[in-house]
Amino acid sequence: MTRWDKKCAMGTLNVPKEEVMWKKAVQLQRKIAPEFIAAIEERYDILRSIQHSEPVGRRALAAILEKGERVVRAQVEFLKNAGLVDFSQMGMTITLEGQLLLKDLSEYIKALHGLTTLEDELSEKLGLKQVIIIPGDSDSDTAVRRELGRAAANVLAQYLNKNDMIVAVSGGTIMANVAEAIHFTQPSVTVVPARGGLGEKVENQANTIAAAMATKLGGKYRMIHVPEGISEEMLGVMVANNSNILTVADMIKHADVLIHGIGQAQEMAVRRGFDDEFVSKLINSGAVGEALGHYCTVEGKNIYITSSVGLHLDDLADIGVVVAVAGGRRKAEAIVAVTNAGGQDILITDESAAKAIQSII
Repeated sequence: MTRWDKKCAMGTLNVPKEEVMWKKAVQLQRKIAPEFIAAIEERYDILRSIQHSEPVGRRALAAILEKGERVVRAQVEFLKNAGLVDFSQMGMTITLEGQLLLKDLSEYIKALHGLTTLEDELSEKLGLKQVIIIPGDSDSDTAVRRELGRAAANVLAQYLNKNDMIVAVSGGTIMANVAEAIHFTQPSVTVVPARGGLGEKVENQANTIAAAMATKLGGKYRMIHVPEGISEEMLGVMVANNSNILTVADMIKHADVLIHGIGQAQEMAVRRGFDDEFVSKLINSGAVGEALGHYCTVEGKNIYITSSVGLHLDDLADIGVVVAVAGGRRKAEAIVAVTNAGGQDILITDESAAKAIQSII
């Protein structure tokens, strides 16, 4: 029995026959009417971009999509006549019907690109309960980065199903996208940073993101004002003399849901201010991925752990649901490294990273 089975006691679900037929229909459309599919993909991209930027003008939308204004004007007129987009003096917005259609289109695009099958493959090979793949490349498309955040917010909504739950969240730009995408409330929730602060922009620190997420949820938050990377001796003194740190640290280790990012080892080491000699030693030791202060090889071996208050990878067995969010082809090795290190339940990534991961494993 897998770790997830022990924690959730969930059985395997059979794929409905209707879903199988639907996926076959998508593949037939790809073969017999590729021009039809190209139009659908273009309109999907336009709807998704309007949703993320609404209200937005046609000129601004053309710039976001990097398309000519005439092409965008023709497509949005079609979408308006179909009842999917509204026009106003403020700009274009998605109608309720458009929002519902966009959800269905997202699944269609995933099936079209073979991502539903790839999700199952990666889930099995990486030993995860679930893999969610967003079409596109988050390295080159900000809309895809926002979709990663939206997908993580939707997963969070599924698991905040009782009162007085604790959510732990790490820092980083993708976690800021998750907080921004939250569209529901859960006033009884408490959000905490997964680890102490990281010396980067304030808006991307775990404390800031925890506060933003709690505000969106209508809940509470607690902070930890302890930087990462201080000596173990100094850390021990700070924790021993601060009851608030002890309380929050205990809350973190008993979180019901953890949402965290995954970074490239070299990039994260530089961001943490390590000197060039140490960074070189780290990389030469085989470290390619980083999560929660752990630097891992692609096989999942821990090379180095930064000292900080909060979660470590070996704490994750006691967390209810662990959700990792990372995208972009350049992070493929890092994602494999962190999932091989263990403790992950759900991976949310993008098409570019997923296909690169497939070639690695």
